[in-house]
Amino acid sequence: MDLLYPTLVWFHILLLVFWLGGDLGVFLLGQHFRRRHAYSLPERLALLRLLVITDMGPRTAWALMVPSSLLLLKLGPWWPAMPDWLLWAGSLVALAWLWLVWEAHLHDQTPRARRARALENPLKFTLTGFYLTLGIASLANGGQPLPGFLGWKALLFGLIFVAAILIDIAFRPVGPQLMALIQEGSSDETEVPLRRTMDRTRIFVMTVYALLFLISWLGVLVSKGILAL
Repeated sequence: MDLLYPTLVWFHILLLVFWLGGDLGVFLLGQHFRRRHAYSLPERLALLRLLVITDMGPRTAWALMVPSSLLLLKLGPWWPAMPDWLLWAGSLVALAWLWLVWEAHLHDQTPRARRARALENPLKFTLTGFYLTLGIASLANGGQPLPGFLGWKALLFGLIFVAAILIDIAFRPVGPQLMALIQEGSSDETEVPLRRTMDRTRIFVMTVYALLFLISWLGVLVSKGILAL
């Protein structure tokens, strides 16, 4: 048992590494996909397929952050009074969401994938509301049930869900636009609308990066005693 909590901390940090590291790969692949004059269309589509595969790392890490964070709160000195049902409910919702993410990925472009993506949304909205409510309540109630810095981390994690939902909304036109590019070839008529959609989406992607950097920075400040609990 003495090794359990530090092992969970290590796993939590590892998830952050996979999340940010994978997202860096996704970002770079997306940058190269945008270079219409540097690569042929088949090469760019190969880059896009690799981007989708690489993106599964961050998506998996994001979902696993939920049971990881809840276990750390329960087993550490942060929220030992957390109800067991909340730990189990939050973890099951996150694992169900993770299963749907992989279900949609492995059966892409099928009715099965469309059903999985439709079922994802209620689970993501539930987790969004949970972390936002937990963060706001802790900050408003003088560090109860979470101490100040964890209240901020819960709130910021909830905002990551908000930004990610906005990414999905902003990215919706890409499907038809990409089909037009494949069917009609590369031209200003097919490339400009796609580039415009990708540029809008990047605003929310950068927001996720900024929130992740801020969350991890808060953790370092507390661990070094620079920021009080």
